[in-house]
Amino acid sequence: MLSGSLRGRAENWSWFETTNGEGDYTFGALLLRLSLGQKGDRFEWQVEGIFPALIHLPGNAVLPVPQGQLGLGANYFAANGKQDASAVFRQGFVRFKGIFGDAASSLRIGRFEFSDGAEVTPANAALATVKRDRIAQRLIGPFGFSHIGRGFDGVQYVRDTKANNLTLVAARPTEGVFQLRSLYQLDVDFYYGAFTRQLGAKRAKGEARFFVLHYHDGRRALKTDNRSQAVRAADSRNIRVTTIGGHYLGVFGKGEGKADLLFWGAAQFGHWGVLDHRAAAVAIEGGYRFAARWKPWLRAGYFRSTGDGNPNDGEHTTFFQVLPTPRIYARFPFYNLMNNEDVFGEFLLKPVSKLSLRADVHYLRLSNPRDLWYTGGGAFQSGTFGVIGRPSSGNSTLGTLLDVSLDYDLTSRTVLTFYAGGVRGGAVQATIYPAGGRSPLAHLIYFEFVQRF
Repeated sequence: MLSGSLRGRAENWSWFETTNGEGDYTFGALLLRLSLGQKGDRFEWQVEGIFPALIHLPGNAVLPVPQGQLGLGANYFAANGKQDASAVFRQGFVRFKGIFGDAASSLRIGRFEFSDGAEVTPANAALATVKRDRIAQRLIGPFGFSHIGRGFDGVQYVRDTKANNLTLVAARPTEGVFQLRSLYQLDVDFYYGAFTRQLGAKRAKGEARFFVLHYHDGRRALKTDNRSQAVRAADSRNIRVTTIGGHYLGVFGKGEGKADLLFWGAAQFGHWGVLDHRAAAVAIEGGYRFAARWKPWLRAGYFRSTGDGNPNDGEHTTFFQVLPTPRIYARFPFYNLMNNEDVFGEFLLKPVSKLSLRADVHYLRLSNPRDLWYTGGGAFQSGTFGVIGRPSSGNSTLGTLLDVSLDYDLTSRTVLTFYAGGVRGGAVQATIYPAGGRSPLAHLIYFEFVQRF
């Protein structure tokens, strides 16, 4: 069966008020996806190609460090230069069902997309929304917000029963994300295992997951951390980091109004080149969805990950986000979840079945002011690390983010999205971008359509 989608997006960026306005620009992109596949009782296959095109990228938005690349338009330009389109082999896999005589088991082999935390979709719609927006792709994801994304070459085993899910994955990521050439594997691999149990009657009250993730990076790319460049350049040893963690997600209430609670946590150990690696992160969130006409939903939460306070002690204690889709957790992606403290509130409305509104406010700080301000979503090229670090100069405040989004289902196959986010930067940005004064401003505004067929 042939299927696909066409996505178009126009993005307007203003990046913390640089001296000559290099961070102010608008660019566009189109992404066509075409998929051919077949599903049967015992066997399934799929082949997918994607065809991204970038329009009017900013040619002057890459400045010397520490100002660096000014928003995602600059990331695309730095990765591709004057190339503006490509054809990419995104997926090509076979799935064998009922393996080992077990009807609940399947094995997928080939190139595919994978998201940690998305192994199971809860039967409760509210839980499914929270899981999609606040759990999935924190550590491993296809980076679907970018116009190229990433795939994984590997094998995935799943045993899925009514209440329990066991998922095992061993894979290597492809190039992509910002780079239009997205064909070859990177010298990076991960091994992931997760057990998820659905809770409550009809599996609609919540779920719990335990996972283990081992990441290995054999590239010789310059590592991004708070050591001096000379010291980092001399460190050519591989990165080997193991993450152990889990989440709990639950919904409570007997009437139409429902409360929700989320806990996610992870601890890391291993080796960051020549350094011993020890780090951790935790997220606690809760909300209440009122039994009212427009389904108002209030949520709030707190996230904190460890940073590194001493670049000379032989230890690396900055939490590493591995290979995520960072934009889910940073809708204006001027930060990621490394060395980050985020206190946020969220308000959602659904006035009619086709329209969803969301507004967020985030107060952001660096967990450790002696570490860096990090952005990026992990490996996507052989020669660049995939995470950018800017100096904090001993400051911790990243500022306040206010944003709003609107999603409208024009038809069952056509979705329109509008997003606007504004940031009043803190002392960290003021030191790097002094032209903006004590509180440099930034914004991201985009309009997007998706047509599925």
